[in-house]
Amino acid sequence: MPSHQLNTIERWLENLLFAGRWFMAPIYVGLLLILAVITVKFVEVLLLTLPSVLSMEERDLVLLVLGLIDLALLGSLTLMVAFAGYENFVSKMHSVAGHEDRPDWMGHVDFSGLKLKLISSIVAISAIHLLRTFLNVSALPKEDVGWQLAIHLGFVVSGLLLALMDRFGAAASHSAPNP
Repeated sequence: MPSHQLNTIERWLENLLFAGRWFMAPIYVGLLLILAVITVKFVEVLLLTLPSVLSMEERDLVLLVLGLIDLALLGSLTLMVAFAGYENFVSKMHSVAGHEDRPDWMGHVDFSGLKLKLISSIVAISAIHLLRTFLNVSALPKEDVGWQLAIHLGFVVSGLLLALMDRFGAAASHSAPNP
């Protein structure tokens, strides 16, 4: 097969693969729908508990606030994955490039940074669940508390290992000679 035919096939295949990134776009739109569901749940919890907030015990108020913070973190995580994923894997958001409300990290979070932000958010959400568990520790079997603590520590260790791998990878790429 002549060289120019191989180059044509190769260009066509590469263009097809590159266009395939648009299959990810509906997934990021789906994350926005999930964000809407999280928002509805947040408002529901807030509206249902607001009338009784003055009669709540302090422990119940803390649990309520932790639950709302948990939903806020989950929403932030969902939005961050949608923004960064779209920009990393589909297309840059040129239409909002100069917008005053555009987060500073947009366009600067690569896949490695996204993984670290993701695991950090998971650790924070897990810590909130663990704190909620500790506030109800007398009502739970000790084995359940132990499992939750072990899972949380697993997330923490995973986050540390991911950060170390990224640091080692960055150090190796900086010390490797450019071809």
